[in-house]
Amino acid sequence: MTIELIGVPLDLGAGRRGVDMGPSAIRIAGMTDKLTRIGHDVIDGGDISIVIPEVQKIENPKLKYLPEITKAVDHLARAVQQILARHHFPLVLGGDHSIAIGTISGVAAHLRNQNQTLGVIWIDAHGDMNTPETTPSGNIHGMPFAACLGKGAPELTGIAGDFPKIKPQDSVLVGVRDLDPQEMELVRESGITVYTMEDIDRRGMFDVMVEAVEVATSYTDALHVSLDMDALDPQVAPGVGTPVRGGLTYREAHTAMEIIARSEKLYSMEVVEVNPILDVRNTTAEVAVELVLSALGKKIL
Repeated sequence: MTIELIGVPLDLGAGRRGVDMGPSAIRIAGMTDKLTRIGHDVIDGGDISIVIPEVQKIENPKLKYLPEITKAVDHLARAVQQILARHHFPLVLGGDHSIAIGTISGVAAHLRNQNQTLGVIWIDAHGDMNTPETTPSGNIHGMPFAACLGKGAPELTGIAGDFPKIKPQDSVLVGVRDLDPQEMELVRESGITVYTMEDIDRRGMFDVMVEAVEVATSYTDALHVSLDMDALDPQVAPGVGTPVRGGLTYREAHTAMEIIARSEKLYSMEVVEVNPILDVRNTTAEVAVELVLSALGKKIL
């Protein structure tokens, strides 16, 4: 298929600098060439323009840099809709995880125009389910999953249309192991399906992902995968802004992507939170590329 890359060098939603360089690091790791080698046509649409935090003021400490993040994700949502209108596959390179609001909103709006719906598998060490009322930091990269479900600041929930972009029963969180105290209750009450690292330890990644894909695709028309590189253990992916020990192994992460590829339902994808400042010889970006390749059809044999 034809894959269109779009970079979002945004770190305004995060608590530390660096993930704005993630799109460049992923490109340097050979994303385009490696996708081409497995048979895809690739178009790189470049990066969305982002204003750096040093020239901005925080207007609301519970929603840091909200105006610029809203502008960026709105731009991204429109770009994703245009990619899908061309019948191409949108592959979004982050940037912090707040960009998921733009990606998912764009995909959901495109599908809504065709009376279709979207399922999501969100692979992350964190829940990203905070709202302005519960956030301990005010960092918007801790809120995008909630926003896509229609919870939180209206500036974010209203991107690409004032409707919930995904339904709880079609949404799956995989690999979570670090939730804020009030966020735990939000996750429990949300109605989404959750597979913690304890579930993966107990049941194995294969069974968890087979079930996750079934939940996300049984009653929807398309699947979006939002891959936060901090889902992996820091020994595998050291270059992330919020590392949490006890994450996915290299092979568990590939197993997840291989099962997603096997479903043949993948419609869009993003990979986020690669922080080259904290990385070791671009390892995390290279792993990100390898995982995307597995999701898009690369096989061992």
